[in-house]
Amino acid sequence: MNKTIMFKSNLALGVCAFVTFIAACTKNDDATTVDPAASTTTITEVVKANYKSMVTVSTSGNTITLKSEGVPDHVTPYWGVGNALYEAQKSDGALTPGSLRSQNFVMTLTATPTEATTKEATSLGPIGMALNGVAIYNDREGGNVPVDAAVLQTMDRGGAHSGPGGLYHYHFDGDFTSKDDAKLIGFLRDGFPIYGRKDMDGSYPSNLDTNGGHTAATADFPNGVYHYHSSAMNYLNSGYYILKAGSYHGTKGTFTF
Repeated sequence: MNKTIMFKSNLALGVCAFVTFIAACTKNDDATTVDPAASTTTITEVVKANYKSMVTVSTSGNTITLKSEGVPDHVTPYWGVGNALYEAQKSDGALTPGSLRSQNFVMTLTATPTEATTKEATSLGPIGMALNGVAIYNDREGGNVPVDAAVLQTMDRGGAHSGPGGLYHYHFDGDFTSKDDAKLIGFLRDGFPIYGRKDMDGSYPSNLDTNGGHTAATADFPNGVYHYHSSAMNYLNSGYYILKAGSYHGTKGTFTF
């Protein structure tokens, strides 16, 4: 009789332990599932937390407004000789005429971006703003032609150069925004963030859409968000990596300068 009771007791304990194990495993699986719709982190919160002090951030209703003078907070030959942030251009490089100059950037973006039914191609000029207030450009130059080898020679080690009116801007990632990592670079005019070449787990994303983005977790949006990545392709074997090519995923806001 005692042996029977002991057997039943042990059996019950074993069943309980098995059920507890299954429940624990199920709970752990749920915790690691990325659910983009469940994100409690907002675009506004991330913008306010990450843009640097040289960028003024304000909100009104569903609109976020970013203002900056568009000048870098790092060294570049485009500051000009005599400036404390001047450094010589790379030995095999060239420079565009003139030094960079302060601008009057005002970019607006929606606080709740969504996918556009019809995707609009990015155009010449500013398509976004980096965290330091510098303009982000796409992969094209004047005449709406792709950046070529000659233009590449004018890029500094930040992946940028100065254009007409002394407007300094990034075409590529580089030493001061993101360099083969998963750092947040800034936001594009459609309200979606742009990150470096890697996902937060250190791997290169393999499921990017035709516009260089996907929905996945990031350090800023742990429950997932649509975001762009800079290209992982070595552009013309130059050592530079394009920030953004193709169309906007969402509907662009304004950018005046």
